[in-house]
Amino acid sequence: MPALLPGSISSVTLDPKTAPKALDWTVLLGLAALISMLCLAMPAPAQSIPENASAKSYGDGWECDIGFRPSGTTCETVTVPDNAYGTAHRYGRGWECAHGFRLRDEAACEQVAVPDGGYLDASGVSWRCLRGFVKVGETCEKVVIPENAYLSESSYGSNWSCNRGYEAKKGLCIAIVVPENAYLNASGYGQPWTCERGFFQAGDLCEAVAIPANAYFDDRSYSKGWRCERGFAATSKGCNAIEIPANAHLDRSGNRWECDKNFQKSRGACVLRN
Repeated sequence: MPALLPGSISSVTLDPKTAPKALDWTVLLGLAALISMLCLAMPAPAQSIPENASAKSYGDGWECDIGFRPSGTTCETVTVPDNAYGTAHRYGRGWECAHGFRLRDEAACEQVAVPDGGYLDASGVSWRCLRGFVKVGETCEKVVIPENAYLSESSYGSNWSCNRGYEAKKGLCIAIVVPENAYLNASGYGQPWTCERGFFQAGDLCEAVAIPANAYFDDRSYSKGWRCERGFAATSKGCNAIEIPANAHLDRSGNRWECDKNFQKSRGACVLRN
């Protein structure tokens, strides 16, 4: 398309009858494309930021300042009640209760009432009882410690424990009766005393273990208090010498016999396998 010189447009005269023919369709399309390119090249109008708002630190758009929340295209003031502070949350109330206060009816902040013997916990919205006190309803009652007891750290039960040598009975600490030849154990339940070595429990007493001839003391919990020496077997009367048949030997325990290899037991003897 030939360039047009300044002022040349006014000097050109077209015959109305021939004008439509003179305009080429390619010229019209070119002009339309040029106009479209110019429109695209023009910068888009910047989004206006309302009052009490700031541009987002990332991405496009804006967000309300602290103490305000969005309402359509504006930021309206958040009404913060007494003993509360504004938050930057876009949703919700827009405020939270201060430490030591808790929400009431979704509209106000009331002070946490801490009873005597209690303290405000780290959450700031509830309380706990001090050491030596126990929670009863909305109060903290002092723990009553009986004689011969001490304050414990237990989170359940009586909050106190008996001194060594005493046991709890009906809210009191009663002295434990330890029989002769016994000693206090460290068990927190069951029998509070244990018989000395060489003695066994018989009811509320500790009786001496009677060790027969050819035996030695055995303090294993499942034994009778003694065990036969190697080569002897236990009977109701004591330890009898083991008679080992031919082709046999003492087993690993030392208190029984078993057949040698290639032999098997048969009526108290060891016979050759078939």
